Amino acid sequence: MTTTSRTDPKVDRAIANLPPDLRAIASALRIMVRRSAPDLRESLKWQNPVWSGRGNVICLMLFTNHVNLGFFRGAELTSRYPGLEGTGKGMRHVKVPTMGAARAPVLAKIVRDAAAQDAAGR
Repeated sequence: MTTTSRTDPKVDRAIANLPPDLRAIASALRIMVRRSAPDLRESLKWQNPVWSGRGNVICLMLFTNHVNLGFFRGAELTSRYPGLEGTGKGMRHVKVPTMGAARAPVLAKIVRDAAAQDAAGR
């Protein structure tokens, strides 16, 4: 059974404190994550919104000129999504500088795959 993603008022405040253009991008990404991965729990960790299931799955990294949509186990998704950036052991991200980029349908696909990966424990 699919449930609605639980929200955290601390995330509301973190997003509300962003400049208007970044607030719009972060809000759009938050809505997309909640719709695409409704079983994940939302919280604020390291001053950034994070969605967790069995482990940390997705995060928004809030910068001064853009927002990154991060995937904690994104390195395992790069064969399907070569646009994921990063060189670390696990974390990968997509830089989201505009509302147009925030609305890219591929982002919802990556979010769903990351949530499924977490739920399967793989």
